[in-house]
Amino acid sequence: MSEAERVPVEVAVGVLVERDATGREGRFLLTSRPEGKVYAGYWEFPGGKVEAGESVEQALARELREEIGIRIGAAHPWQTLVMDYPHARVRLNFCKVFEWTGEFQMLEGQQMAWASLPVQVKPVLPGTVPVLNWFAEERGHAGPTHLD
Repeated sequence: MSEAERVPVEVAVGVLVERDATGREGRFLLTSRPEGKVYAGYWEFPGGKVEAGESVEQALARELREEIGIRIGAAHPWQTLVMDYPHARVRLNFCKVFEWTGEFQMLEGQQMAWASLPVQVKPVLPGTVPVLNWFAEERGHAGPTHLD
């Protein structure tokens, strides 16, 4: 089956962003992929597969509750990206999230880090790099978005 024939798996991705007192966007949350998963140890934005009958927003709320123990407010659709990984073709539906409640809990044994540009944690999942570039464009950031 060619790359073009592989149907992408829909994935909801949460880009949790802190805002300062003036409403400007600040740091964003990255989590590491847990042991036992493909790309274990790579840093990414949290989220997961959209199940049958779910909207992207519903899937994101469920995934963030299951993975990091928080309840989110509104999910703001932001960008969509199709990535071809050796193990799967995925359509990443990135949603910005500015409001959440609850204590962060790493329920899958992953790690978390509040990051800003350039991102200090590594390695970064390939599907995360374009998001860092989008942040750089929005924020007028001139340097590299992540350290290789």
